[in-house]
Amino acid sequence: MSQNGSDSAIDVRTPKRQKLSSGEPAADTVNRIFAPFRTLGLVSSTAVPFTSLPLGKTTFQITTSIGRSLQTYDLRKGLNLIFLTRPQTLATITSTVAWKDCVLAAWGEALSVGKVGVWVFKRGKKTGELEIPGGLSEPIRSLLVFGSWIVGCCTSRVEVWRSSTLEHYTTITPTALTGNICTMPTFLNKVFVGKRDGSVEMWNVNSGRLIYTFVPPNAFSGPVTALQPTPALAALAIARSDGSVVIQDVCLDKIILQLNPNPTRKTSITSISFRTDGLGAGEDGQRAGIMATAGPDNGDVTLWDLNNGGRINGVLRGAHSPPSNSGGVSGGINKVEFLPGQAVIVTSGLDNALKSWIFDAKSLTTVPRILHCRNGHSAPVTTLGFMPTNSDGSDAGGKWLLSAGRDQSLWGWSLRRDGQSTELSQGHIRKKAKKLGALGNALQDGQSMTLEDLKAPEITCFSSSLNRDGGMGATKGGGAVWTAGTRNSSADATESLVTGWESIVTGHRGDKYARTWFWGRKKAGRWAFETGDSTEVTSVTVTSCGTFAIVGSAGGSITAFNLQSGMQRQKFPSPLTPLQAKKLKLTQANGSQSSKKPGRDKFGMGIGKHRQPVTGLTVDPMNRYLYSCGLDGKLKFWKFHSGLLLDELDWSPMSAITASRYHKQSDLIALSCDDLSIRVIDTETKKLIRELWGCLGQISDFCFSHDGRWIIAASLDSIIRVWDLPTGHLINAIRLEGPCTALAFSDTGEYLATAHADGVGVNIWNNRTLFTHVSTRLINDDETIDAVAPTASGEDGQGLIEAAFEDDTSDLIQPNDIVNVSDQLSTDMETLSLVPKSRWQTLLHLDAIRARNKPKEPPKPPEKAPFFLPSLEASKPAPAISQDNESQITPTERSRILKSDRISTESPFTVTLRTGTETRDFTPFIDHLKSLAPSAADIEIRSLKPNELVSFVTALRWRLQQRRDYELVQAWMAVFLKIHGEIVCDDSMLVEALQAWRAEQAEEGRRLGELVGYCGGVLGFLRSTRV
Repeated sequence: MSQNGSDSAIDVRTPKRQKLSSGEPAADTVNRIFAPFRTLGLVSSTAVPFTSLPLGKTTFQITTSIGRSLQTYDLRKGLNLIFLTRPQTLATITSTVAWKDCVLAAWGEALSVGKVGVWVFKRGKKTGELEIPGGLSEPIRSLLVFGSWIVGCCTSRVEVWRSSTLEHYTTITPTALTGNICTMPTFLNKVFVGKRDGSVEMWNVNSGRLIYTFVPPNAFSGPVTALQPTPALAALAIARSDGSVVIQDVCLDKIILQLNPNPTRKTSITSISFRTDGLGAGEDGQRAGIMATAGPDNGDVTLWDLNNGGRINGVLRGAHSPPSNSGGVSGGINKVEFLPGQAVIVTSGLDNALKSWIFDAKSLTTVPRILHCRNGHSAPVTTLGFMPTNSDGSDAGGKWLLSAGRDQSLWGWSLRRDGQSTELSQGHIRKKAKKLGALGNALQDGQSMTLEDLKAPEITCFSSSLNRDGGMGATKGGGAVWTAGTRNSSADATESLVTGWESIVTGHRGDKYARTWFWGRKKAGRWAFETGDSTEVTSVTVTSCGTFAIVGSAGGSITAFNLQSGMQRQKFPSPLTPLQAKKLKLTQANGSQSSKKPGRDKFGMGIGKHRQPVTGLTVDPMNRYLYSCGLDGKLKFWKFHSGLLLDELDWSPMSAITASRYHKQSDLIALSCDDLSIRVIDTETKKLIRELWGCLGQISDFCFSHDGRWIIAASLDSIIRVWDLPTGHLINAIRLEGPCTALAFSDTGEYLATAHADGVGVNIWNNRTLFTHVSTRLINDDETIDAVAPTASGEDGQGLIEAAFEDDTSDLIQPNDIVNVSDQLSTDMETLSLVPKSRWQTLLHLDAIRARNKPKEPPKPPEKAPFFLPSLEASKPAPAISQDNESQITPTERSRILKSDRISTESPFTVTLRTGTETRDFTPFIDHLKSLAPSAADIEIRSLKPNELVSFVTALRWRLQQRRDYELVQAWMAVFLKIHGEIVCDDSMLVEALQAWRAEQAEEGRRLGELVGYCGGVLGFLRSTRV
């Protein structure tokens, strides 16, 4: 059947895909399929320190930089995100400072001359910008606001603006600056700047004159790395690159205190802060004088007691992750700050984390405890996947996104509420480190113990199913985490039968154990499944029912485990029993094949194991078959419950299979190969149906679309390609700034998630095909689009609502791509209409809808108007025609008036039906009836006069003979018979008309049945394994 409409105004629509441009078609400048939406997982992803703004005594706002925009968090609300700045700066933000109710952000690129600026943001919106002097081309390293001045420090100059007008005031030109700057209380118009030779200069910004230079204590101290005024007047803390910190009296130019003067292990200190609530120091902790220092070389915060010559009061070990030795994981601390008058300290690190810590009043330790934390991945993301729903049509579809990165963490991201995103816990890591004495040993040898050493190795693959997830009520399993198959407690299995069990299974780099996770509890699970040959886990999958986990290894073994009990259930191939092994040896010795019947048992028991690492595992939704692939170039089909190999497809030695993806609705498997191709297999026929080529680099990740129509693949040539499976065409290609390492498509079809090698965030793209047409024509290599990546602020992105109303003028189709849409392709084909399905279905059930929507109680009369409102006069009836005027109308005029009044009262339904009966062309009548709403069509059919019933049935039979609007004719006739069925027997002409309609309907139904049966037989023959 073909779907088409008539020539009526309601059905004839000019699709946008038929739009032509004069001359040459315009080149695509935007991504036709995916529109940038936003970026998830960025908290403090740059080296720019945060800035704090006190709002009263107990409310503070913390602002961090994430590249070209700022994020502001409310500390009182648990570091909830409250503002995202827009628009984005023209270059990367280099420094920030909070001032009154605004935040100043300096931006610029070191290699881009002229692209420098300072913008002012208020509540996330840009409100102004500072005047930039003509000679400024280097980025501003630090900003400072005091009094009536705004001061910005570069590496070779200091710029000064007036805070009242934002006008540039003067330029100070010291030499060899480090970018550190500060001011001192009671020092009017004075600033202190640090230099590379270790000296500190004091300048008067009003006059632009150098007042004094403070020389370092020795020539080997190194450049100044931090400057911070102390709570005591005229005392300045100076940190240098050799790790030393001195407290210097700037009035007397005298060193008051020198800390860590000869460090055995040099660690740079880039941030200093002082506690101002007057507590924390001394033996009883009731004295003032606590200083905190931190740097980028480790993740520790050192607390100093400055009384009695100064000493280390405590070390907050592992506050942030230290940088890894391999350089893959960012770490270290870029700023530490005590909040004014509070026993709270805030830290931000290069591990993409922002944390607040609190000192307990009656604690036995001098180290604070964690109060709030906001963080994300500290290393690039390597694996992505949307969480499936626990039932069809669930509201949680497409809401949660799982990501695993090189920082050995597993995160769950909420696409609806940012505050719900969380990292899945791996147990009490810090408590375990203390129990093992790791943190204590680190204090003795001077090296920081990284908590990542106690985490599970990097996750390389994961799979999930929520059908058995117990949510927050799932059993804890006695609290044990990742038991390696030795504790198979029947009590745990019995309890989990009621409450549910783990729903996520992960494989780890260099590890022979696959680990389970509770999604509802957001924590590590009970089991660690060991591979059958004790080699590294290379692939995992969870069955759709959520009961079994299948683990593939680098040695080629495949093992199935029960997630409820943690016990091993099956191996692929299934191991032979002693009797089976003896029989096999006898058969092989005799060379007999009589035990095998032709066409059956192609592979014997116990054979078929992969010879190289297993790279993909999939189980069909009914748990009948297991599909596995490996680097040996083979795709194997296994009987799931028996472990018997049924069939295999072999591409070796031409190609090795690196990964597989399965689309359960269409029973298709896509395989990525090392020859840069993607092969699509129909699991029903076990045949290759598509080979997709075009990638110029190794395929890093790929996936099916939600409906199985597309395959989206990312390769190391930094291009994401989209193929249309029905046509095999490459329909879209977007070039990114860096390689895409992972991608995932949501089950609802709304979002595409991508991760990139040059960032720690997850980019979210909207699927534009949900609200606009996209051509499936084949594109060329020169039509690759340079895409604009999503941003954390969502700027330049498109939401579903905005994009739905966008005028699609860029997708211009070539003349060869136009499909001519005729009224009816052939008179031998039954043509359906373009009337929405809901319209004629509503007409059939209109009585039930009216009964459901009937009000439960009569409407209440309106309340009386207040006494002070004037009452309206009662409406007066229209004056009647006087008898004198009526007597003046002549008989001829009266006849003409009655005739015109009768014609004006007839509905278009009646007029077009009478005209069609006279001309034997009911096209205007059918078009009018199709344009009516369900309630209006019901009223017109009910209002049919006795002499119009035969004409109505004749019109429907005439439409059947034309073989058009088949479903509408059935709906209209059903309503007609339901309304007028009682009077059919009383009218012989109506009975004859209905008998003629029934004969035409029976003949058309028989013809359609034969056509549908023929098409079904051809399709079944083509899908048969015998072809």
